[in-house]
Amino acid sequence: MRRLLLATAATFLAAAGVAYSQGATMSFFVTSVGSGKGADLGGIKGADAHCASLAEAAGVTGKTWAAYLSTSAEDARDRIGKGPWVNAKGVKIADDVASLHGDANAISKETALNEKGEVVNGRGDKPNRHDVLTGSKPDGTKIADQTCGDWTMSGAEGVAMVGHHDRTGLDDSAAAKSWNSSHASRGGCSQEALQGTGGDGLYYCFAVE
Repeated sequence: MRRLLLATAATFLAAAGVAYSQGATMSFFVTSVGSGKGADLGGIKGADAHCASLAEAAGVTGKTWAAYLSTSAEDARDRIGKGPWVNAKGVKIADDVASLHGDANAISKETALNEKGEVVNGRGDKPNRHDVLTGSKPDGTKIADQTCGDWTMSGAEGVAMVGHHDRTGLDDSAAAKSWNSSHASRGGCSQEALQGTGGDGLYYCFAVE
C-alpha cells in the first residue's frame, strides 16, 4: 500500500511539474479580469503591473510583462519586445512583431487564452467579452484620441479602440476580424460602456523578456 501511495504521489508531482514547466513558458495572454473600472487601468504603468500580477498568480515568474496598449506617446507594437510569444498551452502566437501584425499570427478564440489557460468568452457566448482594449491601428501604432485618456478614464467621456480576440464580428470585414483594431468603444470609457459593445475591460499582455 505504501509503495502504491508513493508511486501515486510521484506520478502526481511529475504531472504537476510538466504543467508548471508548460505554464512557465507562457509569454502571451489575455487578462482574465480587467481593472473593474472600465478603461481606467491606472495608466500604462498600472496596466503593466496588472499583467505582471496575473502572470505571477498563475505561477509564471521571472518575466517582464507589458500591456499591448498604445498611448499618446507610445505605440503598442514598440512595448512588447521581439518575440516569439506563446500562450499558456505552449501554442505559438507569433515569431516577431512583424508576423504578429501580419496574416501569419495565430490569434484566435482558441489560442488567445487568459493567464490560466482558459478560453475567453467571444461572440455568441454569454456574456460576450471579445472586445479587447488596444488603442491601436491594425499595424500596432497609436490612435492618440482613442486611448481613454491614456487609460485613465472611466466615465461617459472618451473613446477606446478595441480588437476582437475571437476574430469575429457583425460582418466579414477586415475590421470585424481584427484582433487589435475592430471599432471604437461607444458611450465612453466606463465598465458599462465597454460591456455594452461586448467587452469587459480586458487587454493583451506580452512578455518583453
